Amino acid sequence: MISIIIPTYKPQDYLWQCLDSFAAQTLDKQMWELIVVLNGCSEPWFAQLKAYQAAHPQLQIQLYQTDEPGVSNARNIGLDHAKGEYIGFIDDDDHVSPTYLEDLAKLASPDTIAAAYTIAFDETQDFIPYYIESAYQEYAPKGVLPYYQARRYFSGPCMKLIHRDIIGDRRFDTRFRLGEDTLFMFAISNRMNRVAFTDTRAVYYRRMRPGSASHRMTWSQVAHNCIRLIAQYTRIYTQGKGYHLSFYTTRVLAALHTIISQ
Repeated sequence: MISIIIPTYKPQDYLWQCLDSFAAQTLDKQMWELIVVLNGCSEPWFAQLKAYQAAHPQLQIQLYQTDEPGVSNARNIGLDHAKGEYIGFIDDDDHVSPTYLEDLAKLASPDTIAAAYTIAFDETQDFIPYYIESAYQEYAPKGVLPYYQARRYFSGPCMKLIHRDIIGDRRFDTRFRLGEDTLFMFAISNRMNRVAFTDTRAVYYRRMRPGSASHRMTWSQVAHNCIRLIAQYTRIYTQGKGYHLSFYTTRVLAALHTIISQ
């Protein structure tokens, strides 16, 4: 089974587009489940989710609600309840193409993370340039790669299927407001081996919205967050085993670049 984890906060119409894209999946619906975690809010949104669940009995949907806000905490709740052998993540304002799960499932294995093609779009629904899309164009023609040779694809957990043994008991670090996605991927990287890419019919559509976390933080807050990130990367790298030096180095450089670019 596959478990897809969707954290959501005060969801708007885009969440229904996200869920509808899974209702349209070609993969047998008995082979996967959706775990929707409403975080930092309750009604009327939980009642709306219950209504969607009741209207789509063909889908296996688990619903959870927590008063504690934060996408990392919500994802951790999803991980704690996931039944699947493979785990996928999607943000509530994104959606996927009909063959997304089917094509990822064909490639994923205990030692291979499956990754999909990615297209970004803005609030006007126009497609826009996205560095992950250009990374796909670079990596996919090379076939199956060691994960550390596809580093740009591992800045976050979305658009992939990951075997649950790779994740194990590791969770998102809720202490960070920025960079927690990348930190999680680094923390599990010593259990990763290879990455295989679907063709371009399996698409993860990423909605690019203004108002990212970094734009809501002062420079000093961003700098403090990134310095703590670097310290945590270093702690994981030096205290753990099997972490790749180039992957560690690029994570540290990315955190430094964030400080400078602010």
